[in-house]
Amino acid sequence: MSEDELDWRNAGLGTRIRVALWLRDEVGEGSVFSKQRLRAAIQGAEQVDRRMRDLRPAGWDIKTYRDKPSLQPEELFLEKIGSPVWEKEYRAAGLRQISAKTRRFVYERDGHMCRRCGVSAGEAYPDDVSARARLTLGHVNPHKSGSGAHAEDLITECARCNETVKHLTGTQMTREQVWDRVKELPARHKRDLLAWMKADCRPLSEAEKAWGMYRQLPAVVREELEGDLERLMRS
Repeated sequence: MSEDELDWRNAGLGTRIRVALWLRDEVGEGSVFSKQRLRAAIQGAEQVDRRMRDLRPAGWDIKTYRDKPSLQPEELFLEKIGSPVWEKEYRAAGLRQISAKTRRFVYERDGHMCRRCGVSAGEAYPDDVSARARLTLGHVNPHKSGSGAHAEDLITECARCNETVKHLTGTQMTREQVWDRVKELPARHKRDLLAWMKADCRPLSEAEKAWGMYRQLPAVVREELEGDLERLMRS
């Protein structure tokens, strides 16, 4: 592929390649950039943030505010450009291949529900009933460079949570707003919340697990099952 074709504006290139070229050509080593700026440049592509994270195992050193306290939460720092993933021999550099068996195991283990926000596949979001959840796999520690593709490294997430944590609430909330809400919780709920924080997921009840399995069924089968349950409860 000629250098003229290797333009980050070329929608025919994969998103990971476009992000790498954009970082190389528009940001450069030793520079700060924002997630908003990246998303504005690579429009119409799925999971741009994730494709950027996929560059880290290929030797791209991209710092977040967790690594570099001087950064704001939406800012990143390109410290080092890694493997030239736009070249054929480096296309798969650092990519983690998740087997179908592992993918199926993780979905079943997590009850076919997003372990970040609890939404099930195809379920409407409480804050946006026009949007339906699509499940995908994320990493338990999404900020850890090179995290593996084993079941213990993976977690079921909806696409919205997977893209960025800020979408959990629909709007970017402040620490103070969240803390005010936490302080109002009863003591029992505070204990539950602390346990979820430490595990970085919310344990599912048996009813929630059944709900996640139910959401995997075709609509006509779900209607039949609903009727069966109604008759069971009346008997």
